[in-house]
Amino acid sequence: MVYYLATNGLVEVSNKTIGKLLKKFVSKRQRDWDKKMGECLWACRTTVRTPTKTTPFFLVYRYKVVLPLEIQIPSLCIALAIEMTDEVKYRLRLQELETLDDKRLQA
Repeated sequence: MVYYLATNGLVEVSNKTIGKLLKKFVSKRQRDWDKKMGECLWACRTTVRTPTKTTPFFLVYRYKVVLPLEIQIPSLCIALAIEMTDEVKYRLRLQELETLDDKRLQA
């Protein structure tokens, strides 16, 4: 493992942010922190960052994140997708999956 001193500050800031989020998510006994880690990471990855003016999720996948709330209360993007025929939906999903596979290979 390579040690790179310049990234220590960034790692510490990230760890502090995750720690603060975990304090808000876990119960008073603090025994379920490992079960809440996924929710905390989701919150970190879908929050707009000031320096980049975008979410870390978008920087990695080049797609805007679709929040679970948007599916329950459809946004314009979801509303347009719902009105498509099943065949068109499947074709678009396949294209998105192929695009994601290509992006993963590039990463």
